[in-house]
Amino acid sequence: MQCAGALRRDLSARNQQIAITSGSVHELTAGEMPSVIFGHSESRLHGNFYPASYRNICANPAWARRLTKVHTGSRKALPTAGWRWMELDCANSSDALLMNIFCYRRTVGNHALSSMLGVTPGLVPEFGFRPRIPLRNGKTDRTEIDMKLGDLMVEAKLTETNFQTAPAAMIERYRDVEEVLDPRQLTRSGDAFPCYQLIRGVLAAYVTGGSFCVFCDARRPDLIENWYSVMRAVKSCVLRCRLQLLTWQELTAPLPRPLRQFLEMKYGITR
Repeated sequence: MQCAGALRRDLSARNQQIAITSGSVHELTAGEMPSVIFGHSESRLHGNFYPASYRNICANPAWARRLTKVHTGSRKALPTAGWRWMELDCANSSDALLMNIFCYRRTVGNHALSSMLGVTPGLVPEFGFRPRIPLRNGKTDRTEIDMKLGDLMVEAKLTETNFQTAPAAMIERYRDVEEVLDPRQLTRSGDAFPCYQLIRGVLAAYVTGGSFCVFCDARRPDLIENWYSVMRAVKSCVLRCRLQLLTWQELTAPLPRPLRQFLEMKYGITR
């Protein structure tokens, strides 16, 4: 996808410059469009995180466990700096961006941000939430949604090309899919659905009685259209009212100025 590639190039250039200027421990992935992989420093800083956010992540055992998820390219890599690449070390990581914002404080006490999200101030974010969506066979789905904040569930995207494609059989295994969504309205490619994570998020909102929101970059109109194409297939207007989309650019508005400056420099995210 052209806009995804353009954003990757921008993030690669920005973060290579940041790494060089700051002297941060880092490496580059292979390929024509390398991603920057940041490492830990002796000063207990991490080039991929805002300092206050990183301190809070390390102080919360549940949050800190997210730092141990191995990067998919780690096995092929031979890091000269002596560390194993992790998913949240990557400058392109939407999870790292999500945690930079929502781990800035130990609770989300920003009233303007909470109001934007439709949640009560003072909540503690839960990352890697499993909504346990019921399947037809009586079991539950064990896949994760990026973040849960109160009754709000969030799927975060940055440079990912799509919302994952799944075969029809994977979608049809969900017990409530036909009650919640009109399959004739869903985008389909042969025997597969290209917006699996969005379909799963809608079903999670239905089952839990909560809300579901997609965070993505305003420079990604392709992902925004993907989301609205799924929303159009939701049968219940009541459920549809619990579904929303916010861009990272909108989310920066109520944030403290130092964090906004960090996000602008590192991700090019401006209001």
